[in-house]
Amino acid sequence: MKKKLLPLLLLLCLVSFHETVVVFAVQGPVSSPISSPFFPGTETAPIAHFFSPSSADKKVVTEMAGSEEHKRMSLSKKMLIALGVACSSLGVTIVSLFCLWICYRKSSLKPVKNNANSSDAEKGIALAPFLGKFKSTRMVPKEGFASFMDYKKLAEATNKFHQNNILGIGGFGCVYKAQFVDGSYAAVKKLECSSHDAEQEFQNEVDLLSNFKHPNIISLLGFSSYNETSFIVYELMQNGSLETQLHGPSHGSSLTWHRRMKVAMDIARIEYLHELCNPAVIHRDLKSSNILLDSDFNAKLSDFGLAVTDADQNKNNLKLSGTLGYLAPEYLLDGKLTDKSDVYAFGIVLLELLLGRKPVEKLAPAQYISIVTWAIPKLIDRSQLPNIVDPVIKNTMDLKHLCQVAAVAVLCVQPEPSYRPLITDVLHSLIPLVPTELGGTLRVEQSVDP
Repeated sequence: MKKKLLPLLLLLCLVSFHETVVVFAVQGPVSSPISSPFFPGTETAPIAHFFSPSSADKKVVTEMAGSEEHKRMSLSKKMLIALGVACSSLGVTIVSLFCLWICYRKSSLKPVKNNANSSDAEKGIALAPFLGKFKSTRMVPKEGFASFMDYKKLAEATNKFHQNNILGIGGFGCVYKAQFVDGSYAAVKKLECSSHDAEQEFQNEVDLLSNFKHPNIISLLGFSSYNETSFIVYELMQNGSLETQLHGPSHGSSLTWHRRMKVAMDIARIEYLHELCNPAVIHRDLKSSNILLDSDFNAKLSDFGLAVTDADQNKNNLKLSGTLGYLAPEYLLDGKLTDKSDVYAFGIVLLELLLGRKPVEKLAPAQYISIVTWAIPKLIDRSQLPNIVDPVIKNTMDLKHLCQVAAVAVLCVQPEPSYRPLITDVLHSLIPLVPTELGGTLRVEQSVDP
């Protein structure tokens, strides 16, 4: 098709030029002053052929001849002008058609290139807003990319979403453990999207996770929809959430001091969201239950349903959302959301790792106390610090390192956002406290548990 396009365009140019010449050829002779008015197409015989002129007549004849000569010269000029116009028109036509051919060639090649480089995840982003309109959607999965998944396969892999496979419970549904026919495992979040908020969070999370590629952000494997229920499929994190590890039956017994510092360092790598994403992304729901741990206790951030981009432009449309105990004061009271709001939530998580306490604890039936209110007076007193750390890790760390981490936590939870550090600065302060075996720069004499 493309090879035939150029000859076709040249043919159109020739036809255009031919029509221009023909029009001129037809119009020229008809309007010519030297054609006979009685016999069109024949020249009028010279006047001197019919009679012998007198001297006066010779003068008239001479004048008439001069007039005819003038008319012939005028006609020649008109022909040259017309020919010039025709050539110019032909040139413009050729150039225009050549430009159109180049544009057509580029536009015809562009989709091929895009299709070669596009991923299933990009296709999913474009189709995500329409998931709720279909009872079941299918797409051929491609390893390493998010794709639509067959609802029947998800139901089979979770034993029809049996309660024995529940890994956790969120605001809009449960997360189930799934085992597929090929022996692979995944975590499936089931969202009841009967409300607008649930549907919006589902679409937001799929859109964002489809674009992220970072070792400390949960990987999106696929998504699906059935009736008013939507499903998001993640990689399975064998050690569950940080909240379960710290506040569950084991009470943090598997989390050594070095592992806790490794978790803190991993989560501080959300600098990727604040510094490297364009526009910047604010997670808005950073908490221990959204921090997941794999078999080696590597931490990954999950649940991006509430995450926002370009918060300054969208702040008027934001509804106050998040989890009590992790919300920064300026966001909770004034609705002001910035990347420093994530830094505040990170400070709360760091206090959980240090103290083994929950963000908000119940003292009496109607009395609660936040970890910030309880800990800050003690954290700034170096003599009290060793006595308030989590008993599981007490006396297992260098006191100097403990003081450094406590100082970072205190800075992160400052009421005034401008006093809080950037998450990049927090990351750089934690890397020297993590052993090299776990990804940091600290060299220790004894071996560190993996």
